[in-house]
Amino acid sequence: MAWSGHATPDGTAAYRERFKGRLAPEHFTSYQDLSASSIGMGTYLGHHDDATDRLYRDATLRAVELGCNVVDTAINYRFQRSERAIGEALKTLFESGKAKREEVIVATKGGFIPFDGEPPQNPADYFQKTFVEPGVASPSDIVGGCHCMTPEYLQHQLDASRENLGLECLDVYYIHNPETQLHEVSRDEFLRRMSRAFELLEMNVQQGAIRFYGTATWTAYREPQDAPDYVSLSELVGLAQDLAREDHHFRAIQLPMNLAMPEAWTQKNQRVDGVEMSPLEAAKHLGLSVMASASLYQGNVAQGLPPAVGEVFSGLDTDAQRAIQFVRSSPGLSVALVGMRQVAHVEENLATARLAPVPLEQFLKLFQNP
Repeated sequence: MAWSGHATPDGTAAYRERFKGRLAPEHFTSYQDLSASSIGMGTYLGHHDDATDRLYRDATLRAVELGCNVVDTAINYRFQRSERAIGEALKTLFESGKAKREEVIVATKGGFIPFDGEPPQNPADYFQKTFVEPGVASPSDIVGGCHCMTPEYLQHQLDASRENLGLECLDVYYIHNPETQLHEVSRDEFLRRMSRAFELLEMNVQQGAIRFYGTATWTAYREPQDAPDYVSLSELVGLAQDLAREDHHFRAIQLPMNLAMPEAWTQKNQRVDGVEMSPLEAAKHLGLSVMASASLYQGNVAQGLPPAVGEVFSGLDTDAQRAIQFVRSSPGLSVALVGMRQVAHVEENLATARLAPVPLEQFLKLFQNP
């Protein structure tokens, strides 16, 4: 049975109120009309086995107990197993009454070709039987041997994600790394494909399958404007406006932000109304909410940080917490996603929520020359 409903303003506000006096009020941010925890649950890494499924399930349960109401995944993460593990955790939370559907923001992604549970012995045969024979996608639809975003394919993946997660409605649905398409198609063709994908997702909003849609990217919004895989936020918003004017639901983006990759804040590569802005500034101007991926850069910025970082982000016990504090303090960012499959890591990382993100003047000290 799929759970009905979706995250709501009242539901997420009620969740926020439960942590009053326990966590910093500023831990909860505005994500469109929702109250979102500034630290979200990421589910990318890990082996495709039952043991890792259990780890993610238990970590998700603990995260929601400690003040994290944002869960992010993708259908291709661990061959669909991350979505299914999250689905099990959500079912447990909702059935036990420890959380309600309207309190939790669930985001997932589609675009990459996923296997089912484990790598198949014959990937070509799997692709033929799963996608070609049912008419979901043809070989000519695939870019780079791994990526597809035709309307037929995205609908298939969206429906599969809803089933995996056990939810009738997804709060956020991202097209996953659409810049992959630019490796093989022209920019005009890319924009045409994005428009068709947006049209499909707007239809799914109207049908109650999703609330918002967006793009989860790796390089697209951080590259210089002349880079082959650069994507303009203004252009994408324009496509959505062409479809639904100001009532469009392209309202969410995701991009990397961490101490080693600060371009979302430092790179003035997005032109909005004739003004050069950073991706975070542009997103705010255009009405887009932002989640950061790779907040700990797969652990690469979770230890051995220079003393200057500790001076700017004081009051914390570990470098992982300081690295998370950097991301959640980034102006214009709503949620710092952190991959967590160990309960101990959930408890360490969510302890950061006891403190408010640092104010802008403190954040900027990290970028000042000594």
